[in-house]
Amino acid sequence: MVSAAIALQWDLPSVVAVQHSIDPAREMLVRTVSDITGLIERVEIDVEHACTSCAIREDIVPTLERLAASGKWEAIVAQLPVTAEPMQVCRVVEGMPGVAPHVRIAGVIVALDAATLVDDLVGDDLVAERDLPVREDDPRGVAETTSSFVEYADVVALFGDADKRGLSLVKALARPGSLISEGTTGIDPVALLRGIHNHPEAEDWVSPVCLTPVVEPGASDVWTLDFRSDRPFHPGRLRERVEVLGSGHRRTRGCFWLPTRPTQVCQWEGAGGMLSIGTFDDWYDMRPHTRIVVIGTDEGRDDLEAALRSCLLTDEEIAKHGLRWHVPGDGLEPWLGPVDGVSEVA
Repeated sequence: MVSAAIALQWDLPSVVAVQHSIDPAREMLVRTVSDITGLIERVEIDVEHACTSCAIREDIVPTLERLAASGKWEAIVAQLPVTAEPMQVCRVVEGMPGVAPHVRIAGVIVALDAATLVDDLVGDDLVAERDLPVREDDPRGVAETTSSFVEYADVVALFGDADKRGLSLVKALARPGSLISEGTTGIDPVALLRGIHNHPEAEDWVSPVCLTPVVEPGASDVWTLDFRSDRPFHPGRLRERVEVLGSGHRRTRGCFWLPTRPTQVCQWEGAGGMLSIGTFDDWYDMRPHTRIVVIGTDEGRDDLEAALRSCLLTDEEIAKHGLRWHVPGDGLEPWLGPVDGVSEVA
């Protein structure tokens, strides 16, 4: 990302660059501000638990607002800590306009090493194993983190030579309409300053309840599975098969529902052999449904589809118990919390 930030500084007129990095061992946030004249400031700030959200709330967004409000520069290139999620900054700026009224997100750019795309997007390394954590106990995988960056970005800048499989993975993950660029050469500075970030579109694409069709990768060694059903998963069978469902060199995300929690949107997200499930929101006026999108490079697409299908309620189970079960628990409380009171179908 350093190379991309430097290139943008030269390509864009009157730019100030802000780089934030986190030292998890010292629980320290380091802020560096510079422009074409040189270093303007370098500050170290104590951040409890090296929390990214705290850093964004307490210094990153306030710094962007301070620099934007000064009127000294036409644009800011903000380089976040390596594994910090850009969507967190965008959500604060876009969702809380009073916090940073002078800041407008023109574009979100993720810079990747083209030579390691497959490992970075669907491999099984942890961020701690790559010396990339934002805190010492950071449990995240590199693949889930990097994949989410690609999915949210307006521009994916690839530095180096990408092989066919890696490029196909990026194309399958990236939001339709986003730019995949060789370095920063494909980025139009004028268009970038004018603004290429559409916040609602970016949020819709990464939402667990996204309804947009997936992009076919166009390569024989990368596959997609868009699993859809109006039926819920059986909580017991899901619990029994969750390790199998989350394994493999794959990126997987989406939503599902359960007869024990019929009003609740359950979120499904994982990559590189790691899978997490949790709660997202209520369905409200949306019809409950199950949609799991998987992009993979390994064998087993058909087996995975069969395993997902086997978790759905059967005709017999629906006929006998309905789609709303009144039970004290479903075995998924460690991930989804306690079962709320559920009324049986009248």
